[in-house]
Amino acid sequence: MHTHTLIRPSAGDDLSAGATTICAAFQAAVAHHPNRVAVRLPAEGIEWTFDEYAGRVRRAAAVLYSLGVRRGDAVALLLRNRPEHLLADMALLHLGATTVPIYATSAPPQVEYIMHDSGARLLITEEAFEETIAAAESRCPRVEHVLLLTSGAPELAGIECPRFEFNESWQRVEPDDLACLVYTSGTTGPPKGAEISHANVLANVRGTWRSTPPPERYHIVSFMPLAHVFGRFFEHYSPALLAGTVTCCPDAAALPEVLAGSRPTVLMAPPRMFEKLRARCEALGADPREFADAAGLGDVEYAASGGAPVPVHILEFFQAVGVPLRQGWGMTELSCAGAISGTDPDDNGTCGWPIEGLELRISADGEVLARGPMVIRGYRNRPAATAAAIDPDGWLHTGDIGAIDAQGRLTIVDRKKELIVNSAGKNMSPANIEAELRNASPLIGQACAIGDGRPYNVTLIVLDPEVAAGYPDAAARTTEVARGVSAANARLSRVEQLKRFTILDAEWLAGGDELTPTMKLRRKSIEQKYVGAIEALYTTRR
Repeated sequence: MHTHTLIRPSAGDDLSAGATTICAAFQAAVAHHPNRVAVRLPAEGIEWTFDEYAGRVRRAAAVLYSLGVRRGDAVALLLRNRPEHLLADMALLHLGATTVPIYATSAPPQVEYIMHDSGARLLITEEAFEETIAAAESRCPRVEHVLLLTSGAPELAGIECPRFEFNESWQRVEPDDLACLVYTSGTTGPPKGAEISHANVLANVRGTWRSTPPPERYHIVSFMPLAHVFGRFFEHYSPALLAGTVTCCPDAAALPEVLAGSRPTVLMAPPRMFEKLRARCEALGADPREFADAAGLGDVEYAASGGAPVPVHILEFFQAVGVPLRQGWGMTELSCAGAISGTDPDDNGTCGWPIEGLELRISADGEVLARGPMVIRGYRNRPAATAAAIDPDGWLHTGDIGAIDAQGRLTIVDRKKELIVNSAGKNMSPANIEAELRNASPLIGQACAIGDGRPYNVTLIVLDPEVAAGYPDAAARTTEVARGVSAANARLSRVEQLKRFTILDAEWLAGGDELTPTMKLRRKSIEQKYVGAIEALYTTRR
């Protein structure tokens, strides 16, 4: 059995020892490091130390209490990656309320659905979403208040409530109280609200950072959606409990500038971002190590990616330039991470070992099962879905197909329901096929492999707009894509190979018809939207 060896004590072990709630762990971090910078937004001159952050949390909690927020209430947050988002969230946790983060890309019907399903009585938002809120608010009769925040959130600092005892409030919060409702991306149907408790969060924070100790100075740039468990865990909970620093990046377009200016020690991002960084380096013909340092990655001590397969050559590229990139596996139902690899070359291509406290096993049909204190309580208003996902023995049926090797490392093949099973009955992973395509040419920005129930595989391809701008015409771009498809086929088995492809004149954006807010393919939506293009690949004479 593989055992984890701590290189050095985790800061979280010292700060949150004995804490059973996020509130208690946060207060311990404040007590130990009051003068350390907690949250910053340099573009607007915002920089809060932990002591100032804690004072703002106390005042914000009083304001929210005066608006009627009580322990167990659900409160929705439609905010960008800003200090006000972290502040409102932490204040709600200290009231024992349940935060319901909503993706910034959500359309009014999606906001309406989450508000109704969660039972939220209050919505905290900002001016950037006024049109969305105006369209959804009339259909959300349960909402009693809409609180519109401005920079620095003075709206959460101006009310004193004599009847409110802050310390008594957060000390009454119990480990089993819900910290948040995180709604799944809904790739195959309406999103489900995963009920994540304070105990779930702490179990994952401790399990993750005891398995792979964080840098002594935890500093991360917050740009991933805080409505997703990945961003919520690494950009909100972890830095707050490890006395780390969060530099907020509300506008994804400004990310390169923010990274270069803040030089984080922790870098978390989906695989596509790392692929684009490598492609940009190669397009510039730059020295990889100099490029990484100029991009603000020279101080990174801990980097990880997940949500989709991370190509081995991407891992090797960043490891070679001094960015210790590793692959992780996790899911909302585990409160975030489930397994994390090391940075040894032998670990590349695997998801590594389960985090401390989590058991993994493989079922007879190849599905990964997980059990531990970080497994969620269930889905909001979905007892049947909860029973289908978590069996009576506490095993979470993840829906992922995987394997555990002799060293105890987990490898994920694909989603159980997304495997391609061709007309001959051969099982294939579309995610692996698509990863090979993207690796084969920087011009291929997105790809969706099709072949379920079909005699052979085809693919829809969307070009990377930045790279495409460097090609003189459509013919040159088609030639390069054809070369990339051929190169990918050379790395695939015969049955996996792509017989035909089409280049779509489209751009697939996060949160749109084709991609979830975290850049996962909405396969069913894609197949329905582009049914004509797909049928043409199978019916048009070659």
